[in-house]
Amino acid sequence: MAKTVKFFFIILLLLPLSCGFKVINKSEAKKFSITNVVSTGDKRIGYKIKNYLLAYSKKDSQNEIIVNFNINKNKSIKEKNIKNEITKYQISLQVNLKFYKLDNAENQKEINLKIDGNYTVDQIYSRTKSNEKKLIENLTDNISGKLLDEIGIRLNDI
Repeated sequence: MAKTVKFFFIILLLLPLSCGFKVINKSEAKKFSITNVVSTGDKRIGYKIKNYLLAYSKKDSQNEIIVNFNINKNKSIKEKNIKNEITKYQISLQVNLKFYKLDNAENQKEINLKIDGNYTVDQIYSRTKSNEKKLIENLTDNISGKLLDEIGIRLNDI
């Protein structure tokens, strides 16, 4: 009985060691160079995402990629009050990004991300527009970071 307990204990210790799991080093995954970026859709958001991606692009990297993305911004009514006045809006950003290595155009990867956010309507119109601008800026920063991480992860698959 003691031998079987020791045997199962040894097996349980050795089993996780041979699973082949490898932790991804994010700094190693983000080593790529963007040679061309084409964006369609909302121009202001596309410009910010393009600059964000190009800022993290390494010029001396071996992985040269071409990026194409489409941005859809949708603004809808989230809440109304008893007087049927709008109190909250919801903005959703959807980005469809396709990229491929310069030397391997057939192996194209696609990333689809969607992010939502709400902002309140203020008594003063300029504050409402300011709330909308801040929300769009925050959503753009969030989705840009996620896109950068996804490109790094999926670039290892190519």
